[in-house]
Amino acid sequence: MFDTTIAAISTALAPGAISIVRVSGEDAISIVQSIFNKDITKAKSYTMHYGYIIDENKQPVDEVLVSIFRAPKTYTREDIVEINCHGGVYITRKILTMVLSHGAQMAKPGEFTQRAFYHGRIDLSQAEAVEDMIEATNDTASNMAIQGIRGSVAELIKPLIEDLLNIIAQIEVNIDYPEYEDVAQLTTEELLPMTKTWLEKIDAILARAQSGQLAKKGIDTILVGKPNVGKSSLLNALLEEDKAIVTDIAGTTRDLVEGQIHIGSAQFNLIDTAGLHASTDQIEQIGIQKTQEKLKQAQLVIVVLDGSKPLDAEDQKLLDQTKEKTRLIVYNKKDKLETHSEGIWISAQNHEIDSLLDAMKQLFETNVVNEHPLLSSERQIGLIQQAKQDMLHAKAAMEMGVEPDLVEIDIQSAHDHLKEIFGEVHREDLIDTLFSKFCLGK
Repeated sequence: MFDTTIAAISTALAPGAISIVRVSGEDAISIVQSIFNKDITKAKSYTMHYGYIIDENKQPVDEVLVSIFRAPKTYTREDIVEINCHGGVYITRKILTMVLSHGAQMAKPGEFTQRAFYHGRIDLSQAEAVEDMIEATNDTASNMAIQGIRGSVAELIKPLIEDLLNIIAQIEVNIDYPEYEDVAQLTTEELLPMTKTWLEKIDAILARAQSGQLAKKGIDTILVGKPNVGKSSLLNALLEEDKAIVTDIAGTTRDLVEGQIHIGSAQFNLIDTAGLHASTDQIEQIGIQKTQEKLKQAQLVIVVLDGSKPLDAEDQKLLDQTKEKTRLIVYNKKDKLETHSEGIWISAQNHEIDSLLDAMKQLFETNVVNEHPLLSSERQIGLIQQAKQDMLHAKAAMEMGVEPDLVEIDIQSAHDHLKEIFGEVHREDLIDTLFSKFCLGK
C-alpha cells in the first residue's frame, strides 16, 4: 500500500541537545547513505553508526549518530533510519531537506503510526494510545496510555466479540442445517439470557470508561460565589501563583481565569469565574453569563462563601442552584473568626487551604486505572455505545417473540462496531482523519 519512503523531524522543533530526523520505507537506508560518510548499506539492524552528514561537495554538515532498524522488526515494519543530529533548528531542517532532496517524501502527521497500523504492527486502539502517551499531562493519563499500547483495550473487548461470534455462528448453523438433529437449536428463550449478560458486561465497561476519561483529562472544576468572597485569591493559592487579579473591589474578575493542579493522581482543571449577583454593568453581565454556562458543564463545583458574614439570599440561591452538582462548599476568611462551625474552612489570602485539598483528593482519588484496563478515547466509547444500542434492539425484538435468525442483523452490527475499535472494520476517510490529529514525525 505504501510505495514511498517518508521522512520527518520526530523531536520538538526547538533548540536542544539533539534532534532526530526519522526516515521510513524501502529506500530509507539508501537515501541516508547518499548523505552519510560511512557505509551503512550492510549494517545490522539495531546498530548505531558515528559519522558526518555531508553535502554534494563532500563537506561535513553535521556530526551525527545514525541508527539502523531493518524490517520487519521496526515500528512501521519497514526499514527505518534515524539521524541523531545536533538540536539546532536550522541544522535539523537542513538535514531533513537533504533527505527529501534525495528521494524521500515529507511524512504527513501520524503517517509513521498509520503505517504501523496498516502493516499489522499495532491495532487502532494501540495507535490512539500512542497519541495519548504523547499528550498525557498526569500519571493517570500516562498509565492508561501505556496499558493501551500494551493491548489492554483488546483484552477488554475481544471476549465480548467472541461472545457475539458464538451467538452468530449458532444462529447460522441453525439456518443452514435445520435438519441436523445433533445441532442444538438456539431459541429466543436461550438467547435472551445471553444477551442480557452481554449487556451487563457492556454497562460495566461504560461506567468505568466515564471515570477513566475524568482521570485522564482531568476534572473540570469551577469556583463560584458572590463577588469579593475570595475566589480569585483561592485560585492563586491553589495554583501557587498570582494568576488572577485580586482587589478589594467587588466584580474585579469579569472573565474566566483558568489553570491546572494535580492532587494525588487526580488532575483538576480550575476555572475562576465572575461573581454571581445582580448587576447592571454590561461587561460584568457577560462574565456572569459565561459563569452560568461553565457551571452547567462543570464536573466539580467549589462554592466559595464568605465565612466572616452570615449567609444571605444570594448565597442561598447559589446553594440551591448547585445542589444537584458534585460540589464542595468552602467557607473562606477563617482568619477573621475565632471559632468555626463544621465544614471546609480556609483562608485563601493566607494560603491555608489544606482542608480543601484533602476534600478534593478524597472526592476523586482513584486507583481504577491500575486495577483494570479502560477505554482510552471518545471514539472507542462511542462505538461501544453503538454496539450496546444494537443489542438493545435485538433484545427488544426477542422479547416481542421475533425469531433469532431475524435479529441476527442487529447482533452482527454490534459485532462490527466492536471490531471497528481495532480498525478491523473501518472507513478510509475516518482512518485518515484520526491519524491527521497526530503530530508530525510520529
